[in-house]
This record gives sequence, C-alpha cells and structure tokens, in this order.
Amino acid sequence: MSTKTTNILYWVLTGLFSAFMLFSSFGGITLDPQAVALLHDHLGYPNYFIQWISAFKMIGAVAILLPFVSQRIKEWAYFGFFIDLVTGAYSFHAVGDPMAGWAPMLLFIAVLIVAYLLHHRRAKA
Repeated sequence: MSTKTTNILYWVLTGLFSAFMLFSSFGGITLDPQAVALLHDHLGYPNYFIQWISAFKMIGAVAILLPFVSQRIKEWAYFGFFIDLVTGAYSFHAVGDPMAGWAPMLLFIAVLIVAYLLHHRRAKA
C-alpha cells in the first residue's frame, strides 16, 4: 500500500472514529435523558462515571486527531478507546441484551484497530 493510500485511509477512518466518539460523549457529559436511560438505568453505570468517561472520550478523540500530540499520548488514547468499546460490548452482554443489540460495537472495535494499525504504518514511513 502506498504512503498516499495509507494517509487517506488513516485520516478517513480516524476522522470517522473520532466523530463517533465525540458524538457519543456529548450525551454523557450533559447527562442527556436518553444517555442516562441507557447507561445508568439499563447498564447500571453511576452518573458521575458516565460524565467522567465521556470527558476522556472527548479528550482522546481530539488527541488522536492532532498531529502535534505525542505518540505516547496517542497510544494511551487508542488503548482507552479499546477498553471503552470492549467494556461497553461486554456490559450489554452481561445485562442479557441479545447479540444483535451489542454486535455493532464489534464494527467500531474493528475500525479502531485498523486506524491504530494505519497510525503505526504512518509513523514508520
């Protein structure tokens, strides 16, 4: 794969993934009633945790987009997103939701992994 193709794929996937993380964190920070119904009432997360994790999702989304952020911080952001998504999928499974309800999280995990691998490919080039 050429460097140009790698860069294009990286920015498209990273941009879409970051947009998803930013969008999904707005409801958590503001404790939107729909977010509270899903995360607090359904999954059992405390409200303070919902706001806490949402704030870090926003910080991580910005960190992986900005080119001047250090590689170490980006690594932690990618790791945090992975933990967030895997824990979210498991939480839905643990409360008894059918696989059709939480399986789409696997798509976001796959996008994250591909973006992470492209990030490393770009860093080597």
